[in-house]
Amino acid sequence: MTDVAAAPVDERVPPLRGNRDFRLLWVGAGLAFLGSRVGTLAYPLLVLWQTGSARAAGLVGFAATLPFTLVQLPAGVLVDRWDRRRLMIACDAGRCLAVGSVAVALAMGKVWLPHLAGVAFVETSLTILYRLAERAAVPNLVRSGELAKALSRNEAREQAAGLLGRPAGTLLFAVGRSAPFVFTAVAHLLALVTLLLIRTPFQSADRDERAARAREPRQLRLLWTELVEGVVWVWRHRFIRVAAGLIAVSNMLFQALNLALIDIVRQGGGSPTQLGLVVGVTGVGGAIGALTANRWMEWFRLPHLVIGANVLWALLMPLAAFTTNPFALGVLFACMALAGAVWNVAAGVYQLRVTPDALLGRVAAVVSLAAFGTLSLGNLAGGFLLESLGARDSVLAISAVMGLLALVAWASPAVRRCATPDEAS
Repeated sequence: MTDVAAAPVDERVPPLRGNRDFRLLWVGAGLAFLGSRVGTLAYPLLVLWQTGSARAAGLVGFAATLPFTLVQLPAGVLVDRWDRRRLMIACDAGRCLAVGSVAVALAMGKVWLPHLAGVAFVETSLTILYRLAERAAVPNLVRSGELAKALSRNEAREQAAGLLGRPAGTLLFAVGRSAPFVFTAVAHLLALVTLLLIRTPFQSADRDERAARAREPRQLRLLWTELVEGVVWVWRHRFIRVAAGLIAVSNMLFQALNLALIDIVRQGGGSPTQLGLVVGVTGVGGAIGALTANRWMEWFRLPHLVIGANVLWALLMPLAAFTTNPFALGVLFACMALAGAVWNVAAGVYQLRVTPDALLGRVAAVVSLAAFGTLSLGNLAGGFLLESLGARDSVLAISAVMGLLALVAWASPAVRRCATPDEAS
């Protein structure tokens, strides 16, 4: 690995314990993620329970995840060019209006598939911008020595959002079809308020230079040049490049597996509430993984965490094909979520410590494009697999691919020889 550069941190930034602005960002982003998690499950629930068509649910899921392919790279450039705080404010306002339109439509008794797909696409697009900006802002809000702790808290927050959000989405859905969307719109509104209270800049001191460059003529050429800078930087770092590829395939598999989980619970006679319990137990596993990530990073080197996560997923995934018991499914998915959370924190610390501040948005966008651009394919594949093979055979097919991926992770020199996050600082 080369070009190691930690983002500069203002010495006046207070310790994490008394860091008001980081707390505001943490709470606001947590509310936004909670709202997004509620909505994430509400879309397929609404379509699947209303139409009974896994294919229609897969199409809406495809629209919701397509921005991971189309929006990532230009979003990364905007995060590095524009004021990140203002960009996040605009994202929250846009998501509030978009999701609110679904609540209004449902209150009027209308469910229109193209409308749901369009809102899902817009919400995900704005969420991508928001997440990239928030991630790039963190190194400017905390001391460099506390970056790992801050990211661990952020990962725990996201896991907690999943723990509370997805089961809350099913419970709200059981109360009323529009309830999850009303909740999501309000969550984004509250997140917007917290951003208005933050005073610390989300960029380093050279932000004015980047803003001036954004106003220069021939914007398309400049946009392309800046995109290439991010792609080239990632390509030269072997571990980041390979890790993004591993995550791309595993995320696609988990997207299909999550759709299969809904169908497994439904075919087993389960209710949305039982599905919420499964998702809730899964969230507990992810939260435990995030909260203990620092310990795992002390006990094991980064290659061991990456290989171990992939091997564990390959061993646990096929077990989901042989049970419809909500508790058993919850335990299986919780173990997989724990491993994923630890890997997310370790890889996130590594990436932020080796990336210059001026490239944070673009590098995160390139990695996210590679890692999450396959989610839309996962939704499509999951929907068609379920229609063609049924839930059990679909899970076994997904598990077979996961087994191959674990072998690739174990055999990769880029993974096996990578430095630990601490060694990259």
